[in-house]
Amino acid sequence: MKKHNFFAGPAILPQPVLRQASKAAWRFDDMGLSILEISHRSPQFGQVIRRARHLIRELLALPDGYHVLFTTGGASTQFFMVPMNLLNPDETAYYVNTGTWSTKAIAEARHFGQVVELASSADRGFNYIPSFRVPRGGKYLHLTSNNTIYGTQYQRFPKSDIPIVCDMSSDFLSRPLDVRPFGLIYAGAQKNLGPAGVTVVIVREDLLGTVQRHIPTLLNYEIFIKKESMFNTPPVFPIYVSMLTLEWIKEKGGLEKMERRNKSKARLLYNELDRNPLFEANVPNKRHRSLMNVTFRLTRPELEADFLSEAEAAGIIGIKGHRSVGGFRASIYNAMPRSSVKLLVDLMADFAQRKA
Repeated sequence: MKKHNFFAGPAILPQPVLRQASKAAWRFDDMGLSILEISHRSPQFGQVIRRARHLIRELLALPDGYHVLFTTGGASTQFFMVPMNLLNPDETAYYVNTGTWSTKAIAEARHFGQVVELASSADRGFNYIPSFRVPRGGKYLHLTSNNTIYGTQYQRFPKSDIPIVCDMSSDFLSRPLDVRPFGLIYAGAQKNLGPAGVTVVIVREDLLGTVQRHIPTLLNYEIFIKKESMFNTPPVFPIYVSMLTLEWIKEKGGLEKMERRNKSKARLLYNELDRNPLFEANVPNKRHRSLMNVTFRLTRPELEADFLSEAEAAGIIGIKGHRSVGGFRASIYNAMPRSSVKLLVDLMADFAQRKA
């Protein structure tokens, strides 16, 4: 039976990417070797990492002055790498708290400088995006663009006179983006880009070299730039799969087409949640709802086990909500086909007809 993968991450990848990656895992680029065993210093991998970097620049239309880095440690490592590289002890950074990952980023940043929690949606269980004004004089404003656990997303980014630093792990490359207000963007690959193991950092050059502290070599963005993300052995296979995914996004029409596809899938599912008496979306404000992670619950919680069982029997996997909030979560990243969302919607409608 076909499986419909709604896991939040590591998440679904495009089928053509998986096929090409599986071939390369056996034999890559007529080398007679697997991509898993070639040297990161080989000309063949040099072409891979340069191509991946170029495609990110192309898809996002990055202006001069921005660098694309490939790091490790996931977005969680960036929670401390960002303030370590950008924030002096006597400087202030503003953070907006919209969930678990923002909370963790705030805790890490406090070790390096002055941190002000500018706004928070904790008062209502993080089910909305709070309003705020950005004060002048801060070093940067930190946001989390999409919240996988709670199902909220910035549909528009706030205006800011200071550079925005943004964790885009779960909606990176899902829509067009004007990068000019952003000083730094970081994203773990395992949602829309590739397998776990590589993290993309996009950083504006003028933000670097402004802190007085010593920065360990492998945590220093300037070293990553100087050594083209290869001071030591980078995650070769995840970068290769990410390159394939970037090629797939380009072939599908780029970020404008991705956004249209993603909006169509999300609309289909949210419309069912808004009309079905047995289900309800966790995020009431439609302007704050995520296009990537749709969180919802049953109005009769005693039926949760039955619905989950029927979903699994239909080949729908990964919809159980995060342990901290319960309910259900359908992650509908770039590679998720609309037909899989339609299958889930049809099941919800049928389940309500039989159980409501």
